[in-house]
Amino acid sequence: MNDAVQDGGSGRLYLVSTPIGNLKDVTLRAIEILQKVNLIAAEDTRRAGVLLRHYSVNTPTVSYHDFNERQVTPKLLAMLQSGKSVALITDAGTPGISDPAFYLVRAALEKQIIVENIPGPSAFVAALVISGLPCDRFVFEGFPPAKKGRQKFFHELADEARTIVLYEAPQRVEKTLAAVLDHWGDRRAVLARELTKLHEEVRRGMISELLAGISERPLRGECVVVVEGKREAK
Repeated sequence: MNDAVQDGGSGRLYLVSTPIGNLKDVTLRAIEILQKVNLIAAEDTRRAGVLLRHYSVNTPTVSYHDFNERQVTPKLLAMLQSGKSVALITDAGTPGISDPAFYLVRAALEKQIIVENIPGPSAFVAALVISGLPCDRFVFEGFPPAKKGRQKFFHELADEARTIVLYEAPQRVEKTLAAVLDHWGDRRAVLARELTKLHEEVRRGMISELLAGISERPLRGECVVVVEGKREAK
């Protein structure tokens, strides 16, 4: 067992991965860390509460998200420098992937605070490996810009030969797939939603086929879009 865990993780920042859906996907080590740290910084304390209550974790929580990171970070750093331990969790999955964890990690490292990763689930990895598309080389681009820079975003990826992985909100999936079709052409793609949850769904086909399917049956839940890279001209 890690000595830092034995003494409560003194002065360490832990990045703890949490389930992306099914609560059983949490690791034993993650539960142990969450129980023993002094504070849990969560992107959404209400959503975190579901997981924490399920595993009888009574550690105090504080909200840490995109809109308060600059205000809360100095307080967390002061706590860490005083010898306390903090676990950082996101809404679901691995901290630092399309969430504000990077800001705190960088600040902690600048203060020479030890940062330790407690690995676990990640939605884009889960979708990539079941996509059936090449996953030996890929590029993860997170959420496409909703407005400013959107056209440039898709244009710059048009010649990308590696498999491309995107996150998207359900209300914007159709618009994003239409942009992909317009800028990249009709390629093989996979649309995964509600991964590991009761209503998990994975749709495979050409982008045009996925678009037609959305028109017939709208989506709910956060989505991962996996698109094959540009093929070499024969």
